[in-house]
Amino acid sequence: MGNLLPSWLVFSIGFLAQIFFTARTLIQWLKSEKSKHIESPSSYWIFSVLGAWTMFFYGVLRNDFAIILGQLISYYVYLWNLVAKGVWKQIALVVRIVLLITPVAAILLLLRDAGVFFDNLFRNSEIPLGLVLFGSAGQIIFTLRFIYQWLYSRSRGESSLPVAFWIISLVGSSVIIAYGIFRKDPVLILGQSFGFVAYVRNVMIGLGITSKKHPEKDD
Repeated sequence: MGNLLPSWLVFSIGFLAQIFFTARTLIQWLKSEKSKHIESPSSYWIFSVLGAWTMFFYGVLRNDFAIILGQLISYYVYLWNLVAKGVWKQIALVVRIVLLITPVAAILLLLRDAGVFFDNLFRNSEIPLGLVLFGSAGQIIFTLRFIYQWLYSRSRGESSLPVAFWIISLVGSSVIIAYGIFRKDPVLILGQSFGFVAYVRNVMIGLGITSKKHPEKDD
């Protein structure tokens, strides 16, 4: 599918997604540095949805199962956090419907040519199967942070970003950076490299909070 568009345009779409993801990380990081607590601002989840939307299509254009898998798993966790933040009800109904059904519609559309699609993903001559599995493992680890965040937040009755979320982020990010290097994918490498620094800093802030037993603040 990526062959239908020039490579510069495909990478531009990927970089746009990373801009959204970088924006969420930068805003969250700055808020946390200012308050000295791990923050979970609404903007973090808004930019997460925008980034996931864009990154999903980038993965399709790149015929990259690892990228697609990561976005599909975490997408609805982002939406849940918007609900927990009270932002969801502020979004126009038609937009909410589009947000809810777009991933499902996209999957159904892809499954119409499932055989060709999965051949391109798993038997792509440009991506050895072992590398696909390695990249997928990184995305799964990286996405597990949002499953953990969702379970943690549900137990607390509010949207939070606990220390373990950032530790899992570090592990998953390391694998994805390695995968990006093997794939020679500048989108993955640059996007994850910036986040890596923010993840380390959040772990440091979080451990400081734990030792002082300060409650997490919300925006």
